[in-house]
Amino acid sequence: MTFNEDKTRIVNLDEGFDFLGFTVRRHNGKLLITPSKTAVKRIRERLRVELRALRGTNAQAVIARLNPIIRGWAAYYRTVVSSETFNALDHYLWKLTYKWAKHGHPNKPTRWIVRRYFGAFNKSRHDQWVFGDRDSGAYLQRFGWTKIVRHQMVPGAASRDDPTLAQYWADRRRRGNPRAMDPTSLRLLQSQDGRCTLCGNLLLDADRAPQTPHEWERWLTVTRKAILHNSIVFQASGTTDMTNLRLLHTSCHRKQTGHSRNPGKLHAHDPSGLA
Repeated sequence: MTFNEDKTRIVNLDEGFDFLGFTVRRHNGKLLITPSKTAVKRIRERLRVELRALRGTNAQAVIARLNPIIRGWAAYYRTVVSSETFNALDHYLWKLTYKWAKHGHPNKPTRWIVRRYFGAFNKSRHDQWVFGDRDSGAYLQRFGWTKIVRHQMVPGAASRDDPTLAQYWADRRRRGNPRAMDPTSLRLLQSQDGRCTLCGNLLLDADRAPQTPHEWERWLTVTRKAILHNSIVFQASGTTDMTNLRLLHTSCHRKQTGHSRNPGKLHAHDPSGLA
């Protein structure tokens, strides 16, 4: 391994430096890490390009396309000083969505557009300006809804190469990754001790957390799709019991459904200790 002389320099912390999308700088004697201006500019440009490309589609398409991007970017920067950046991005995104709606209904007044596309879609938050779809109830996530969680310090003697600490690192990863999940998935993940109810293996990768906003976005769109909410125990009448929701690997689900197209014939082997 050698240093790239063009990219390597020695700077004073009062001047600060950018690294992996973060700006590390000392302010009034206190070291702060924030999203870099370049990273913020990049996400703003991407949101603008995405919404421009989505002109002519419906609100559900906008929500489905942007939510993984918002969650992924916020999840990557949630461990640093990001609250002001998140709020600024939410304001910018609101302007973009309003512009998108206005473009789709050029002859409609502002009040009509607001009533159709904005409202208190997220019942857990008192916000009347959330972009959503009236028919499905789906809504656009906000950067500011991601809780800022400071990085949990690693004990000084803990090494990733120490085989006796394998369980420690696995538990640490399982505690860290689910923070970007929705409350229902997180509750189920905890009640199942992080394991699939069919194969008993871990639902999340315990060896490596996402390292970039793009990896977080991919994790949220691909890995989370590999975890399904399935009511695997059915009542005699054929209706499902919400208390029996479980998280399953997609591969496990496919193996089961491959033997029978009737979901009522699924049989799950619940690991011990489930809530």
